[in-house]
Amino acid sequence: MQHTISVLVVNRFGVLSRISGLFSGRGFNIESLNVAETSDSDISRMTIVTIGDDSKIEQITKQLNKLVDVIKVVDLTEEKFVDRELILVKMNAETRVREEILRIVEIFRAKVVDVSAQTYTLEMTGDESKIKGFLELLRPLGIKELVRSGRIAVSRGTKSIH
Repeated sequence: MQHTISVLVVNRFGVLSRISGLFSGRGFNIESLNVAETSDSDISRMTIVTIGDDSKIEQITKQLNKLVDVIKVVDLTEEKFVDRELILVKMNAETRVREEILRIVEIFRAKVVDVSAQTYTLEMTGDESKIKGFLELLRPLGIKELVRSGRIAVSRGTKSIH
């Protein structure tokens, strides 16, 4: 089962390395990882997506909590949360497919952020299913390059990780 884990950490060098080492040392793959400062520049928030059964994820979260620079760990999978990912897609924009690309962009509420004679660069945010659907329609038209931010997530409602 896929789990989305949110981790607050002290913003210091080596923290990311220790956390990723904990996952790899236990044979877990990180499917997605996003790290950035919070409103407090001394604290960063990591959103980690991994796959494992509940007991293995519980073991990982306990190990994460033991790390010195970790402030708090929450497995968001156990609660309601909002998640998003950002993608940038560079498309081959030959004359014959330009209109079709623009139709798909409009349907998915994406944006064209760069245009050249041969390419369009598209930006879109959404959850995993929206991104998957967007990419499925674009693939036959000629994706030249794809960059993904990794998932970010936050609990719904008044619940907070702080």
